[in-house]
Amino acid sequence: MTLIDPRLQETLDGERDPATLPAELRDAYARLVSAAELLRHPPAMSVADRVMAEIRAVPPSAGRRLARWLARPRAITLRLRPVWTLAVAAALTAVILLPGGPSVVPSAEEGIAQFVGHFPGARSVEVVGSFNDWRRGALSLSDEDHDGIWHGAVVLPTGQHEYMFVVDGERWVADPLAGRYVDDGFGVGGQNAMLVVRP
Repeated sequence: MTLIDPRLQETLDGERDPATLPAELRDAYARLVSAAELLRHPPAMSVADRVMAEIRAVPPSAGRRLARWLARPRAITLRLRPVWTLAVAAALTAVILLPGGPSVVPSAEEGIAQFVGHFPGARSVEVVGSFNDWRRGALSLSDEDHDGIWHGAVVLPTGQHEYMFVVDGERWVADPLAGRYVDDGFGVGGQNAMLVVRP
């Protein structure tokens, strides 16, 4: 139990004038008087009443609780171990660099068509034909080693297909290596390359 200074006790009991207290005791006296005032006038609602009011309140809906939970900021800390970091990096590198993905196995009525074109200096080469309604953007060829030889493969139904290369989005070129050609139907002597897909 803390002992109170006798001069402070006399002042609180009304036996001494507060103005006669030394400066270090006047602050303590003011705090004690304000605490006594608070105790004389209790709050309109007690702590117990406030707690019971919260308990009786209708709980928020599940959606509101979820929204509150999602809106609350959270700190996320990632701790990477060197061995696991290297393993994850190696796996990601393998997925990105290795060719693959699921291999395509054509059905009995399909075959794989290989397209190869020599277009040095081209920025893009596409294949359009009867198999994709002559639409651009469906089959782009690639030149990974930048040697001007563009190639690509696609699974097509068996049979004959007409096609052309579209170089840099503007120039339409019949495949000079096709070996078979048919009239393009525009009546100006143009030809489409012909491809025969076997099962």
